[in-house]
Amino acid sequence: MSTIGGMHHGILASSVGVTCAAALTLPLALSTPAQAGPQASRTEPAVTGSTQSLPLVPLSGDRSLGPAAPEQGLGRRSVRSFSLVGVVWDDPDTELRGRVQVRTRATGGNRWSGWQDIETHNHEHAADPDTAEGGSGRVRGSTAPLWVGDSDGVEVRVQAQVDERATAPGESPLPRGMHLELVDPGAEPAPRGAPTGVGSAGAESAETYATFATNADLAPFGATEIPALSRAETERELPALRSGAPLVEPYIGERPRIVTRRGWGADENLREGGFVYTKKVKAAFVHHTASGNNYLCSQAPSLIRSIYRYHVVSSGWRDIGYNFLVDKCGNIYEGRAGGVAKPVMGAHTLGFNDDTMGIAVLGSYGKTKPAAAAVTAIARLTAWKLGLSGADPRGKTYLKSGGGNLYRKGKNVRLNVISGHRDGFATECPGSLLYGKLGSARTAAARYQGR
Repeated sequence: MSTIGGMHHGILASSVGVTCAAALTLPLALSTPAQAGPQASRTEPAVTGSTQSLPLVPLSGDRSLGPAAPEQGLGRRSVRSFSLVGVVWDDPDTELRGRVQVRTRATGGNRWSGWQDIETHNHEHAADPDTAEGGSGRVRGSTAPLWVGDSDGVEVRVQAQVDERATAPGESPLPRGMHLELVDPGAEPAPRGAPTGVGSAGAESAETYATFATNADLAPFGATEIPALSRAETERELPALRSGAPLVEPYIGERPRIVTRRGWGADENLREGGFVYTKKVKAAFVHHTASGNNYLCSQAPSLIRSIYRYHVVSSGWRDIGYNFLVDKCGNIYEGRAGGVAKPVMGAHTLGFNDDTMGIAVLGSYGKTKPAAAAVTAIARLTAWKLGLSGADPRGKTYLKSGGGNLYRKGKNVRLNVISGHRDGFATECPGSLLYGKLGSARTAAARYQGR
């Protein structure tokens, strides 16, 4: 693993009684999240989006139990505008064993939604334990995020799955320090031309320029998208991107169109500075974001900005965890910063982030069939990206486990070059209906490569 770029951070959080868990390994001295009493809350300043963080309180029974209460939440209340919700807690190694439900009120209206479940098992989407990101001390436990659309009212309840054999007297059946996170993605970015020079009026930040530079060989500096290429154009570009790798038969798919971080409106000052790389991309893990399917493709940039903010500000990761994201219309988006053609280290598959990439389809696919356009996008993206390192999408490869609930640390595991998250970790991700489409994605990707 290599790290490029200096480390800095631009988050200044106002707080009352508790600090905000922001990005990882920061030079700005912020303490780890404190144990919060019911009176504490945190709010990120609304610059490019914002996060409201509200501590949960006992809902019923003996309120003297405080944080040990088996049911916690918040009653109906009006809040500032938000579009995505999740629950976080202090210890990332503690699982939330129970049920999390939320109901919301659409902005400007009086009607409340029904109760919606939030996916509680999310710790397997994370940096590997022995990395700087995983061991930073800033990572928090978290549920999956849920997209609810523009809302200004919320109610939440968390009910423990009480197991008296596993819970000692006086111990909480729920994680300590639970907060409801309400994420506002901010306004859609205005159309932008070429970036202005450093030091000029309205100039982009140094971190933004560094991000632009990582894709400068593929598109104009500061472009909002990387254009698709024909097969001939892709093959002409290949030698430079393979960086000294042996020039064998160029089995590679045409480069697809990719919306850059600038295109979906990433605030580059939100994440931790610099970029972290692995050696090469030997395999791709496919995920779903488990954030629900109630979004329009035109809202995908807002949804991605929300997930980005939830991963960094609420969960304490260095950046968004996935390397790429795909919406239901088949649009492909750049994820973690560092360059779409480079082996960027993600935080998507606990134990298998080395030498892999993570592709997340926006939505939940346990009971909903993924759109054909999304499956095609997975195939086209993997045909190109895996082709940069000479990997066969229909093949298998060996990966060394960094530790997880399926494979012990250090074990060499033989996996499909295109795998589902559940192949590397015992989890429902990417949902059974998306997982069932991976065979056809492998076949299509190999065909796109000319195999």
